[in-house]
Amino acid sequence: MLSLYFDEDSMDQALLSALRARNVDVISAADADMLGMSDIEQLDYATSKKRVLFSFNRRDFYRLHTQYLTEGKSHQGIILAKQQRYSIGQQLRQILELVNSKSETEMVNNIVFLSS
Repeated sequence: MLSLYFDEDSMDQALLSALRARNVDVISAADADMLGMSDIEQLDYATSKKRVLFSFNRRDFYRLHTQYLTEGKSHQGIILAKQQRYSIGQQLRQILELVNSKSETEMVNNIVFLSS
């Protein structure tokens, strides 16, 4: 099962609580004392802890994903969603499906866009 890291933009307490109630290993930027850190610091932190990063910041993290691949750097994986497009229930279902269907190895250097 994947371990997740929610960046500062995606720290919805209801979603975090729902994931934890379903035994998903998830921490937030607040839990990790990473509030106010840059996007690259967030991604580097998630990677150092072997956690897949979840964010609503699609543009910046897609750019970082491309930059990492171009530079030959590795990350643990990125999940991106459109902010306020999906209900907590929809996000929960999609994240649970992903967490239960993908291995850590499959997520390395990959990016997944949640869709309806």
